[in-house]
Amino acid sequence: MSIQGKQLRAHPTVAIIGGGFTGAAVAIHLAEARRLPPDARLLIVEPREDIGRGLAYGTVDPAHRINVPAGKMTIFPEASDDFAAYTDDADLLAADPSLIGRDGLPYPRRAAFGDYVVSKVQPLIASGQLEHWRTRIRLVQKQVKGYRLIGSDGHMETVDLVVIAVSHPAPAVPAELRTLKYAPKFIADVTTEHALEPIDQDDRVLIIGNGLTSADVVASLALRGHRGQITSISRRGLRSRGHGPAGQESYGDFTIERAASAVGLLREIRRSVREAQAQGRTWHSVLDAVRTQGQAIWKNLPLGERIRIVRHLRPFWDVHRFRIAPQVEDVVDEAIAQGRLDVLASSVTSATRSGTRYKVSLRNRYQRGVRSINVDAIVVTTGPSHGDVLEGQAFLRTLKAEGFLKPCPTGLGIACDRQSHAISANDESLPDILIAGPLARGTYGELMGLPQVTEHAVFVADRIAQLVADRTGSSGPLSKAS
Repeated sequence: MSIQGKQLRAHPTVAIIGGGFTGAAVAIHLAEARRLPPDARLLIVEPREDIGRGLAYGTVDPAHRINVPAGKMTIFPEASDDFAAYTDDADLLAADPSLIGRDGLPYPRRAAFGDYVVSKVQPLIASGQLEHWRTRIRLVQKQVKGYRLIGSDGHMETVDLVVIAVSHPAPAVPAELRTLKYAPKFIADVTTEHALEPIDQDDRVLIIGNGLTSADVVASLALRGHRGQITSISRRGLRSRGHGPAGQESYGDFTIERAASAVGLLREIRRSVREAQAQGRTWHSVLDAVRTQGQAIWKNLPLGERIRIVRHLRPFWDVHRFRIAPQVEDVVDEAIAQGRLDVLASSVTSATRSGTRYKVSLRNRYQRGVRSINVDAIVVTTGPSHGDVLEGQAFLRTLKAEGFLKPCPTGLGIACDRQSHAISANDESLPDILIAGPLARGTYGELMGLPQVTEHAVFVADRIAQLVADRTGSSGPLSKAS
């Protein structure tokens, strides 16, 4: 059902707040296909110089690689080999001798994928199809028609449609460590530039979290010549897995009725893994099926079951779903084999700083008592704090306080409907605000991997084009959301 709103102004303006991959993808799919009327403006708000890099692909650390082969990364779902072709044309192997993983497939550095996205955006800016407002939004105010955006640079724009595509929120520092947040060699957010530089080669390091970011930290430290002891902890001691055999097809159907609950879905996954292994497949084939069917699975689950999955099963899903590149996996495995890396199922009970070191007390999940370790540096890699996203930026806090936005009840991002329109505090779908990318994952389910983010960007672009067409009387593409 189409959401109707007031007629747009004579020359409609669409503003995308956030110029990372999600915002860039929405803009590209609107501008390249010329889905807006000729007199419409498409504005993207991003303080960084480049559009499309964001946190993930703005890293310059050579140890940071994309986590899937280049052939599975693209900004165009209909052209799955677009990035792979770009890597060939750019001759990345010449500058990156470790490009090819042990499976024979290329895993470029993340910066290379950022270069690829930027190369698609720059012509649109040069031609005037896309305007880059280089600032950070300070305030979004509702007007009689549309919204007024006020930037930190003092400039203001009145726009008709707002797309919220901001980056992942920073990790939340565990309560037991908050008093140390600004202490030397306490690294609360590894996405900041040169975050690991304070760590010396012989420093003993505690990493909070065992996921993808933790593996990246281990790889980055190794590349910098670090040789000190590393202890990496998480409540369950689970760490991200590597990839399965190349070319293995997915296995299993999880859209069936008996998978319409958290327990039922878990049973089906376990049963399918046993069946797949009996046929000579690995568990990867089953989890790949869950991933590709993820949005359909999520749609079939009642809200209560979604919340149960997030609360109880998400850690297991994350370490199997988000796999590390072979090059990174090799570094982590070598560090474990050499005894330089311990991966523990533990949580912090207390931490104090004495001189230049930290004394940290750890409680092991499977053992009684508390043990203490002394470390020189602490690195937090617990992942984005999606439940706190509305507190992360001033304009989001204001929109929440005024009732325009609310957190998703699943704890995953911002509440929105199945057409990606924001849901207000009064449970009304807002016709002029859309949520794009991972911040909509509480509604859509699987919306963290790049293929799913790209598909959702196309979906949002279609929705915007249809809204503009409906309200201006211009012809537009048939909305997939209608």
